[in-house]
Amino acid sequence: MTNATENYPDSGAPTVHVIDDDPCIREALDGLFRAVGYPVRTFGATVDFVASGHHHSCGCLVLDVFLSGLNGLDFLAQFAGKAASMPVILMTGRADIPMAVRGVKAGAIDFLPKPFAVRDMLDAVASAMAQDAAQRAERARSQQLYDRMATLTGREKEVMSLVANGKMNKQVAFEIGLSEVTVKIYRGKAMRKMGARTLADFVLMADRLDLRGGSPPPDCA
Repeated sequence: MTNATENYPDSGAPTVHVIDDDPCIREALDGLFRAVGYPVRTFGATVDFVASGHHHSCGCLVLDVFLSGLNGLDFLAQFAGKAASMPVILMTGRADIPMAVRGVKAGAIDFLPKPFAVRDMLDAVASAMAQDAAQRAERARSQQLYDRMATLTGREKEVMSLVANGKMNKQVAFEIGLSEVTVKIYRGKAMRKMGARTLADFVLMADRLDLRGGSPPPDCA
């Protein structure tokens, strides 16, 4: 194993993670990214990256294809399946079309041949960082919805599901054996707890929580 170098290790800021078994490349990329203000962590092998626990961090991964041990493409195929995975930029000195296609299919957002232009690398990282920020914001919004749904009573959740499936208050009342007035009360309480200002907002939230199908929503990681 090779030692990892970390700059701003405790900042919690989105970080560029570099995996390359060439120390010269690691040093050059470390200096490049630090020069434009990115926190950086560098690793000589995929096993070091995984052992560090930073594969669940925010930011992006700049990954060399030809590595000793588990190569970059095989690692990416494993890494891309993780729910918390970050955007990946592949780089290689021996690029070919099948390799690029395999990398993209495995989830890489960019593929840079070595030697690469500095501007191309910085543009790729900027794009990856923006994508990571958007993904994290979406996960936060989803988590907020699940947290709000957890405050609903069983009856409120049932009413929300039926309303999301297009049923009118009268139909909901008939289906669950309550008065229409009581259904309206449950719906109003559920909307307030969910933070829905309109019925359309309420239905969209139910969609995101997968309540239209009537099945329990999955746990949010």
